[in-house]
Amino acid sequence: MSETVYLDHAATTPMHPEVIEIMTEAMKRNFGNASSIHQIGRESRGLVEEARRTFAESIHAKPQEIVITSGGTESDNIAILKTAEKYKDKGKHIITTVVEHPAVLKPMAYLNETGFDITYLPVNEDGEVTVEQVKEALREETILVSIMYGNNEIGSLMPIKAVGQYLKETAPEVVFHTDAVQAYGTEDIDVRDENIDLLSVSAHKINGPKGIGFLYINEDISIPRLIMGGEQENNKRAGTENIPGIAGFKKAVELRMTNKTDLRDSYSYFKKLFINKLEETDIDFSVNGSMERSLPHILSIHLKGVPSDKLLIHLDLARIAVSTGSACSAGNVDPSHVLIALYDKGHPAIEETIRVSFGLGVTEEAIIKTVEKIQDACTFLKGS
Repeated sequence: MSETVYLDHAATTPMHPEVIEIMTEAMKRNFGNASSIHQIGRESRGLVEEARRTFAESIHAKPQEIVITSGGTESDNIAILKTAEKYKDKGKHIITTVVEHPAVLKPMAYLNETGFDITYLPVNEDGEVTVEQVKEALREETILVSIMYGNNEIGSLMPIKAVGQYLKETAPEVVFHTDAVQAYGTEDIDVRDENIDLLSVSAHKINGPKGIGFLYINEDISIPRLIMGGEQENNKRAGTENIPGIAGFKKAVELRMTNKTDLRDSYSYFKKLFINKLEETDIDFSVNGSMERSLPHILSIHLKGVPSDKLLIHLDLARIAVSTGSACSAGNVDPSHVLIALYDKGHPAIEETIRVSFGLGVTEEAIIKTVEKIQDACTFLKGS
């Protein structure tokens, strides 16, 4: 049986072998509770604080500004809901975009039901918003702006630095949050330079373990404690620490930060190669969003006249894993909200788009094989 070609790294990534090794060792040796005062507990505490420093350095933050969470969804929920809880007396207006991940959109919908006014910024044909849109949407009662760093379906990059600079200069009291789950590990993120107040990250997008992530909280921002109980995470999030997960996350971050430039170049090459190989076929296609202003590992393609659900079945039978969009929407019959934001309902691209995303283990041969199988499937589906 042929080996599976995995091109769905935007959904999740395989753990790096060195991450697995570190976690296995931590399971054997670092079983102590990091809150215990004996030596075994202190060893676990030391591991947690070393990891916190690594996470902080990766985004140019301070260790005390890092709160370790269970992943991107929790980090997004905390950032949005706790900011709203803290600053609701100052105002109940929040700005976000129509193309956010459900981990942002669902808390926004909840807040809307409880009396908050949410402004959803539309995107242009490349899936981007502008600083001018934020400027026009701001009100005296605005308390939070939440804009993702890079989109998880089409890869579009948002003008985070420009928005952060504008907010700092004109509305410094407004909290600025970015969901950086897809961008972290490929983009150069500097929370100080970009004037970011809250930032969400997940380990499983960078070849780390599932169930672990972090939320950066600027030391000048005060939000209520996240989970009540013990005094873990600087008294912000109670619960006994997941030591193996934290150790694995730390290793994944170290590997990414060391190899980030090479990885970015590699993914950009794969993206261009994929397009070049498609152009050598007779497939009628177009790219959703921008090739240039986008995350290097995500490519969204409209294969014209080919239903994506049927195409995915053919590719799956050929042991090729791609997707139609966000993994968090799998099984949902509703069309992609991101593609609707680009094209409006009824556009063929909404039902004829696949997302390929690159990462650990992807090769030129895998790209070429995938395009060949797409060609075969398109030929079959158009002829049936």
